[in-house]
Amino acid sequence: MEITEIQVDGYERVARCRDEESGLHGLVAVHDTTLGPALGGMRMLPYMSEDEALFDVLRLSKGMTYKSAVADLRLGGGKSVIIGDPAQAKSPELFRAMGKFIDDFGGKYITAEDMNIGIADLENVKESTKWVVGLSRESGSSGNPSPYTAKGCHHGLRAVMEELFGAPTFEGRSVLIQGVGAVGGTLAVLLKESGANVTICDIDGGKVDRMCSEHGFSSIEDAGHHTFECDVYAPCARGAGLNDDTIPALRCKAVAGCANNQLLKPEHAEALKSRGILYAPDYVINAGGIINVYMELIDGGYVEEAALERIATIYNNLKKVFEIARTKDVNTREAAARLAEMRIDSARAAK
Repeated sequence: MEITEIQVDGYERVARCRDEESGLHGLVAVHDTTLGPALGGMRMLPYMSEDEALFDVLRLSKGMTYKSAVADLRLGGGKSVIIGDPAQAKSPELFRAMGKFIDDFGGKYITAEDMNIGIADLENVKESTKWVVGLSRESGSSGNPSPYTAKGCHHGLRAVMEELFGAPTFEGRSVLIQGVGAVGGTLAVLLKESGANVTICDIDGGKVDRMCSEHGFSSIEDAGHHTFECDVYAPCARGAGLNDDTIPALRCKAVAGCANNQLLKPEHAEALKSRGILYAPDYVINAGGIINVYMELIDGGYVEEAALERIATIYNNLKKVFEIARTKDVNTREAAARLAEMRIDSARAAK
């Protein structure tokens, strides 16, 4: 196993690991640990190059710093990625090697589930390091974070409804959910149960058909879905969907979904503001999953009732972001960053 450092300004530590025996080619980025150890999920994708993977892990780890700060958690920001096809390259040896790589960070980085990584994979990681959260309930951990991400987003959408319409209710409001996987599908059900008119779409037509059959949702084609007229557009799949091409074509009052990194570029938050579209910054509204696994690190161990109480505070955090945006006349991305930096600076000053 070969671990090499990658120097990146503004990051505490970035490293690559190549392990010939297992085939591992992985990256870990720790952005900031002012508030506490860097917690962030592990994802596995067939990146076209290491540069593409590095770009991903850097932006995601910085996003985790801000996500934890806005959620008022004693955590910093980090992320890990494995370069490879999850349908072909997974093996226990690969994940045990990844565990050794994570262990080299000595607890400054704690990993969890993310895209294409499940509990079974993390169980193999845990054979080589203790710095893993989000394992099975049977093992004393908090389990799959996906439903908690959805629950948190549901709380955040209440703040969106209140900002748009003066009341935190969904009755008669229209929501388009793009991406009905483990998180988006759960959110769709929660919103329908709350009285919203929910329309769904996904690149996987089979998922859409099953959800419509089981829950009676309306659906549209995924191609061109951003032109659908609705109160709230909720991206719940991969990021970068808000860009120069899609923003001018949006026909919604707000964008508020579970997907990470929804803006292709930071300036797209200003483009949404200019169009009068309320944007719920993704790392604020989708913090339910990290809050849930964070509760494993609290003295006394994980208690679901306490986790759910903390997840409900996403409503209050998003209201703070909207208030900053209104009073300072800035876009909501900038407002969320100001709230995060205020909390980080306060912790830094107290040390």
